[in-house]
Amino acid sequence: MGLLARYAQLLPLTAATPMVSLEEGNTPLIPLPRVGRELGVELWGKFEGCNPSGSFKDRGMVLAVAKALEAGARALVCASTGNTSASAAAYAAAVGIPCFVLLPAGKVALGKLAQALMYGATVIAVKGNFDKALELARQAADTCGYAMVNSVNPYRLWGQRSGAWEICEALKDAPDWHAIPVGNAGNISAYWAGYREYRRLEHISRLPRMMGFQAEGAAPLVTNEPCPNPETVATAIRIGNPVSAELARAAVAESGGEFNSVTDEEILSAQRLLAAKGGVFAEPASCAPLAGLCKLKATNRLPSGIKVVMILTGNGLKDPDTAMTQVGRPVEIGDSLDELLAILKPGGVS
Repeated sequence: MGLLARYAQLLPLTAATPMVSLEEGNTPLIPLPRVGRELGVELWGKFEGCNPSGSFKDRGMVLAVAKALEAGARALVCASTGNTSASAAAYAAAVGIPCFVLLPAGKVALGKLAQALMYGATVIAVKGNFDKALELARQAADTCGYAMVNSVNPYRLWGQRSGAWEICEALKDAPDWHAIPVGNAGNISAYWAGYREYRRLEHISRLPRMMGFQAEGAAPLVTNEPCPNPETVATAIRIGNPVSAELARAAVAESGGEFNSVTDEEILSAQRLLAAKGGVFAEPASCAPLAGLCKLKATNRLPSGIKVVMILTGNGLKDPDTAMTQVGRPVEIGDSLDELLAILKPGGVS
């Protein structure tokens, strides 16, 4: 069941809203006991890489597209570091309207670019960063009368609340900490709104601390200054001037949470840790929360025994090139059993 049907009573649907669906949502909340033991916490990963286009963006995109169709939109427009473009293009293809996506030239992981192109979107590479692409996309949407489906669209963030609802239903309450990567800063505020809604309805007994993690090279919410030239291997959060910054700050302040930054090296180390000891392959940006938890543990700032849910926002297959820079290559042998057995024995591979 797609999100519009599953949470119809909590979403701004009308009789005229088309029930768009790619069967998004209902992503697994994965227990990560081996990693959790290293950190001294009960750790869970909400694996949004299992959504139809491989990221959390589908949660909000399905509602944004449904409301755009309801309003008579003739096309979709967005700027993206990759995942929004893939999601918008997927839903545009499903409902049969054009999609135009603006990407910062040379700054998008190949898997995400391939998705947008395969779904049939018109992909425009902008000589500038994401913030410039977003500015142009907003101007173009206004000029052409197309639906803007970035997180400036309020329906995007409303749909993304559903991730919090699923977590609460799986755990029968809210976690102690909610750890999440922060780029354009909409998702952290969407989750906070989702938790608050479930608390208002008395579905949960408490609210979590919202812990936002940014890459050190793109950390305007940590430094409290715009970052005009953001740089990080975590392309999904390579954003220097988040459009939802104030909403994110409010979510963190109201929940008693924090923003922290992590280096690219810490992010890539966390990506390897999550894969090797959790069995989950997530894209680099998704691993910023785990990198942050490791950093807090090392500085004695991670309370022991708490229940932590971290949002793994995108599938690792979105950016295989970065992953391959960290790992070895296949072991090559001839066609003899002796060569194979030599490798299979303990210590057989150096």
